[in-house]
Amino acid sequence: MKIEERVKSTFPDLILLTTTFEDVIVKSESEELEKFKTGFISRIKSQYDIETLKDILELRLYRDFFWKIGIDPTKTRPASEALIRRVIQGNPLPRINTLVDAYNLASMETRVPLAAFDTKALSGELVLRFADKGEEFTGIGMKSPVVLEGNELVIEAGDEVIALYPHRDADRSKITLSTRDVLIVVCGAPGIPVETLRKAQKVAEEYISTFCGGRFS
Repeated sequence: MKIEERVKSTFPDLILLTTTFEDVIVKSESEELEKFKTGFISRIKSQYDIETLKDILELRLYRDFFWKIGIDPTKTRPASEALIRRVIQGNPLPRINTLVDAYNLASMETRVPLAAFDTKALSGELVLRFADKGEEFTGIGMKSPVVLEGNELVIEAGDEVIALYPHRDADRSKITLSTRDVLIVVCGAPGIPVETLRKAQKVAEEYISTFCGGRFS
């Protein structure tokens, strides 16, 4: 993925990683995945405390990054933190489909936000850039588009915004039961070392392969 020069100069240590999957099988649910979640959730509950969660280094770095790009992390939390918080508060994880659920677990395990896109909905070069003031974005579940202020970071495919980086993906390119080829983006932030991102990439590849099959590169 290309990173715009203005983004590079503003956040010189911001790193992204990508993995592509081909021929995945996405199901609404999986008995095997649900069994795995049971043990996984127990481990997460024993690992974290709600009072100190926000002070864990990776989560703090993503929170700091959110402030810099105009997102209030007390209202819109980084995905990894939001999922962990949900579990330790005793709430069930969202059940979307097997691929989304699998990479959500990888995000929780590694404390790194991940994004996924159906590649058949993408065209043109992928670019991480600052938003243009006034351009619109329709995220998953949105009934109408939001108008961007211009300080947000977005991922563009061709001439279409496919994500508000690093926390919301576009509705048009979301993962569905008909998805076969997928782009996974491991979303870095200033201060997050590449080793941490590579671990997140590896865990995501493992979980998606286990529960959805396919080939990745």
